[in-house]
Amino acid sequence: MLSTKTFRIPRLVITGQGTSVQAAEEIKKLNIRKVLVVTDRNLVKLGLLDGITQALRQQNIPFGIFDGVVTEPTTEFVDDGLKALRGNSCDSLLAVGGGSVIDTAKAIAVMATNEGSIADYRGIGKIPLTGRPIIAVPTTAGTGSEVTPFTIITDASKNLKMLIGSPFAMPEIAIVDSSLTVSMPQNITAATGIDALTHAIEAYVSRKAQPLTDVFCLSAIRLISGNLRRAWADRNDIEARENTMFGALQAGMAFGNSSVALVHGMARPIGAYFHVAHGASNAALLSVVMEFSLIGNPARYAQIAQAMGVDTSGLTEMEASRAGVAAVRQLIKDIKVPTLRDLGVDKRRLTELIPQMAEDAITSGSPGNNPRQATKEEIGELYKIAYES
Repeated sequence: MLSTKTFRIPRLVITGQGTSVQAAEEIKKLNIRKVLVVTDRNLVKLGLLDGITQALRQQNIPFGIFDGVVTEPTTEFVDDGLKALRGNSCDSLLAVGGGSVIDTAKAIAVMATNEGSIADYRGIGKIPLTGRPIIAVPTTAGTGSEVTPFTIITDASKNLKMLIGSPFAMPEIAIVDSSLTVSMPQNITAATGIDALTHAIEAYVSRKAQPLTDVFCLSAIRLISGNLRRAWADRNDIEARENTMFGALQAGMAFGNSSVALVHGMARPIGAYFHVAHGASNAALLSVVMEFSLIGNPARYAQIAQAMGVDTSGLTEMEASRAGVAAVRQLIKDIKVPTLRDLGVDKRRLTELIPQMAEDAITSGSPGNNPRQATKEEIGELYKIAYES
């Protein structure tokens, strides 16, 4: 009997330069009373919200603003945002920002209708009630959070990044406007771009991969690997930015349905214990974990190499797979993504924490999707290799 595959994305996805102002028009159609704009204060200072808030006023849509997302999302941000939602009597959320903002908005939305704290719902499928409607407008080409049912929230008291997944956390509408990424610094362009590439690669080799996600994965790998260097080198290269962001969107659609694997499982503890940005953690691990995993599905890794434009003529599957790893490593080097050492991760502290980090990685569930299963000891060795790479 054929296994059932489920594919979920927001009910509406709008793409194109300048489309972010359409958020007001779409909110109007939802008969929303008042919307809470969730963002970070740097984006407000840069003026990235000006067009959106002007459109809200033109449509006579009342709104409040919560701009307290200043780092990767924490339980504290969720609690503060929930107070803002209730204090402003808002019945929906408009998330404008990177993955941290969108993930925070998702958590606020579900906690508006569910009891307890967001930590109570760690895991997959544990949220009992649908949340408030979310309209997600990403300002980075990376996380894909605008089209996934997942949110990652850090419990700082436990140094724990919690994966929370539920259809009730899926945004109602995603609006992907590449013009919002033009002001991104180079380091953010690099880190978020590799984050998106990691999503596409891991979703493609995941044990939960399905034919529909495969299509999005390979397209995303082509778009990101073929355009990220240009987007990084010239922030005004609109074509490269548009292609990179569209690749990130497709990668989000893919991993939102086939999940991620070992890289993400290992990256979360790095972020939790050393406060390294998620994209940079992924970049530090990606080629190392790929090399470890090749033997589990060389055909898929060979296809990844081909999607990256590697000439695999005359190569065996394993040779082609290794060429793909080399291509990933070169891309990361070209756009100067820092290593764990460069990011200030202390080697002695890392060595002390490796047993717990390996345990946290496995507990997250993501490594179970990897084509080659890793023991705690092997994960510990991979952390050490990644640090020395």
